[in-house]
Amino acid sequence: MHDDRTLVEARLKRVLDERLRPAVYPESVPMDVRVWHAPGEPVPVAEGLTAPAEPIAAGAAWGAPWGTSWFTVTGTVPQEWAGRTVEAVLDLGFDENMPGFQCEGLVYLPDGTPVKGLNPRNQWVRVGSPVAGGEEVELRIEAASNPVVLGYKPFVPTPLGDKETAGSEPQYRLVRMDLAVFDETVWNLILDLEVAGELMHELPADSGRRSELTRAIDRALDTIDLQDVNATAGAARAVLTGVLSAPAVPSAHRISAVGHAHIDSAWLWPLRETVRKVARTAANMTALLADEPEFVFAMSQAQQWAWIKEHRPEVWAKVTKVVAAGRFVPAGGMWVESDTNMPGSEAMARQFVHGKRFFIEEFGVDNEEVWLPDTFGFAAGLPQIIKAAGSKRLLTQKISWSRTNTFPHHTFLWEGIDGTRVFTHFPPVDTYNCSMNGREIAHAARNFKDKGVARHSLAPTGWGDGGGGTTREMVAKAARLRDLEGSATVTWETPADFFAKAEAEYPSPPVWVGELYLELHRATLTSQAKTKQGNRRSESLLREAELWAATAAVRAGAPYPYERLDRIWKTVLLHQFHDILPGSSIAWVHREARNTYAALADELTGLIADAQRALAGDGSRELVFNASPHARNGVPAGGAGPAVPGAATSREPREGGGYVLDNGLLRVQVDGRGLIVSAYDLGAGRETLPPGQEANLLQLHQDFPNMWDAWDVDEFYRNTVVDLTAADEVTAGAEPGSVRVTRSFGRSSVTQVISLAERRVDIATEVDWHETEKFLKLAFPLDVRAERYASESQYGHAYRPTHTNTSWEAAKFEACNHKFVHLDEPGWGVAVVNDSTYGHDVTRAVREDGGTTTTLRVSLLRAPRFPDPETDQGRHTFRHALLPGATIGDAVREGWFVNLPERVLTGGAEVAPLVTVDDDAVVITAVKLADDGSGDVVVRFHESRGGRAAATLTAGFPVSSVTVTDLLERPLAEPERPGRSIRVTLRPFELVTLRLAR
Repeated sequence: MHDDRTLVEARLKRVLDERLRPAVYPESVPMDVRVWHAPGEPVPVAEGLTAPAEPIAAGAAWGAPWGTSWFTVTGTVPQEWAGRTVEAVLDLGFDENMPGFQCEGLVYLPDGTPVKGLNPRNQWVRVGSPVAGGEEVELRIEAASNPVVLGYKPFVPTPLGDKETAGSEPQYRLVRMDLAVFDETVWNLILDLEVAGELMHELPADSGRRSELTRAIDRALDTIDLQDVNATAGAARAVLTGVLSAPAVPSAHRISAVGHAHIDSAWLWPLRETVRKVARTAANMTALLADEPEFVFAMSQAQQWAWIKEHRPEVWAKVTKVVAAGRFVPAGGMWVESDTNMPGSEAMARQFVHGKRFFIEEFGVDNEEVWLPDTFGFAAGLPQIIKAAGSKRLLTQKISWSRTNTFPHHTFLWEGIDGTRVFTHFPPVDTYNCSMNGREIAHAARNFKDKGVARHSLAPTGWGDGGGGTTREMVAKAARLRDLEGSATVTWETPADFFAKAEAEYPSPPVWVGELYLELHRATLTSQAKTKQGNRRSESLLREAELWAATAAVRAGAPYPYERLDRIWKTVLLHQFHDILPGSSIAWVHREARNTYAALADELTGLIADAQRALAGDGSRELVFNASPHARNGVPAGGAGPAVPGAATSREPREGGGYVLDNGLLRVQVDGRGLIVSAYDLGAGRETLPPGQEANLLQLHQDFPNMWDAWDVDEFYRNTVVDLTAADEVTAGAEPGSVRVTRSFGRSSVTQVISLAERRVDIATEVDWHETEKFLKLAFPLDVRAERYASESQYGHAYRPTHTNTSWEAAKFEACNHKFVHLDEPGWGVAVVNDSTYGHDVTRAVREDGGTTTTLRVSLLRAPRFPDPETDQGRHTFRHALLPGATIGDAVREGWFVNLPERVLTGGAEVAPLVTVDDDAVVITAVKLADDGSGDVVVRFHESRGGRAAATLTAGFPVSSVTVTDLLERPLAEPERPGRSIRVTLRPFELVTLRLAR
């Protein structure tokens, strides 16, 4: 027996491909084409419009990698086309299988008015409907010859990822530049058949509806005269009218379609190209909104809106009009769709501060939805930040990419480390580039895990990354699916409208507690070490700059650098985008990031120096400035004064080779291989390391994931390991009480300096890295039996198990921490702190003596070859510290110390802190002046240990009132007048922002 559906599908595909699609444009005439190739980087629009152009013909090669070519196309509409619809068909050499990852264009009128973007699925420009005949047509195209970096064999190393290595070979051939008659009846017939055929394919074999669709499609195809498609298309459409007008059942799943064009702010293209991708897409979407009254488009990432405003004011003018009409919707409320694992506490908060403020100031829009479809997992501290910013909902899709476990909900409450909950939705369509294909719509309905209690889901609809956004074909399909038997229903809605309906129908959704861990892309915690170090260093410098500039403004009347800090914050936030900070962009992006971070460091260091000089005044006293939230060496937190010397460290030769370091608190033995074989806590009388095991052990793994080179590390990397135990040299270090170790392996070398600082074993590591497809770890085996461990997250820490009882636990074989990881058993613990690394793993094993070894390994470097074939090559420096006997409070404090080194100046007087707090569990993360220029002091703090805290916050200046605010410094309660001392009580990990009026 044969399957009628299969036969009809085969017939339908051939008729669509070979007869119907070519008949959409039944008549055409070529246009004249001229071109000017810009000699370097993109030029201003005015220059491109007036540049001298030379003739070019269809079939000609054009476009060096990352080049810009300005095409001028001219033609005359034939008189015999009068009364018909005419379009310009402009094919730059597109491959329709890869929208967004190849050449693109933006069409202008000769006067510079933007018309729309050109992309593989969007190659047309409407000339007239109807035309009178004889119209003169002239268009200008700013065409970008972006190379295909991903390629048809993905993850193959390529030099195309940087203009410095990409060469000059033309990438494309001009295919078609025509004026053509557009047959809207044929176009509609294609969509009728596609919708009917896709729905037919998805219905069960025994479905009467499937049989009905099969017969209707067969009859419609019979009606078409294949030698005269245009004359018979209307009759074929009539055959399908009945099956396409049958209404959906009342219980059908309901999809809110949101026009969308997910645009990575950098990825397989540089930042400057994203500026143009956004302009092309926005021009496309304003044009589509004008043609389609029911269509709604949402765009996230305030940075991308700011780029349009700055670089394409002519596009911005169009955008602002449709925003005012409520149909082009600012979404997400963040500066960029950032990574959420690695940004520090304040940086994560500022993503919302700067993002939401931009939308409020430009459009009066304060949206409540966080839009992060593509971010690689979500830190457990994020719900509190979302709420503190005045938002309450989250949308993401990426968790559906998890490879081990299927997430059990699509709509749920996500609870963070402090107990805050946000209403969260994972679109069951499982894509943020929905095309309204019947397969996608059926999958959303089948896949939705909350059936029976809810039936609304969202579908972000449109080609992303410069692929053109939503197309007119998608809008037409959605119209057919609005109320169609056998299908979910589809309605264009804003994100806010969707969430309102979803919350109303599901008032008590299930709760998910803790991080939303993505079981994929774990290597993004390590790839491109210099980008990650630049981020951490910038965060630390920004803290210092704000603290000392605010202190200098209040104490010395110095001007506060509002505009410079605002600009620097936005630059740092931009580089936290989820393909920049995670290290998954092309070489060009990371080369520029390194340069940008270096420039920011210079500027911020200058701001810090200016403020500290204003505070220190004249004099010859040596003053230590302490930007940490904790007192150190006799200097108060946020103040400056003379340092109190710490305990001296003795260094003695060790029997059998190496050295013994002792400062009265710790006794550390470094053997002749440069490995730490003992770290003895003298106060507790306890050894940190398991018998016969070594810490400070560098381990090298083969690292060749199944795919997604820069993104992934697969668990089988652990199957092979080389312990780097051979030392070239172990000598006394240059500093008193330190040991210097050098090693070489492969084509690389390592130099380490081991020293003691109070209760810390400091390890400074410099790696000259020249390996390929290798993974370097730094191991600390610990004599601690811990079933869970803590790793710092935003405004607190999260716990993860050390065991692998379930597949959920086993999948977390590489995880994220900020400044520390802490393990303990009752009465004693140990921590490892760092100045710039994020990835780590923790494993446990039972020894023959019955004890438990828990091994923490810090991830240092990788060497993937795609998309940057030279990833991480060169010199890197890292600072880590082992803290025997550490409490969680010790880990918090020492993490800050390692990231905020003291600064020493000479001056006349000590500097009192602007704000102090009398409980070390309460950590002040920001001291700054209010963003509105009022001169008020803003203080942000949180409980850091996971317990309750009652503390007194004391201002070092007269205070007229104190107001609790949100992250945007908007009041949450009436001002109070408690004087300089403010009593606060905090629940575990609670975050508070206070505004102190001077």
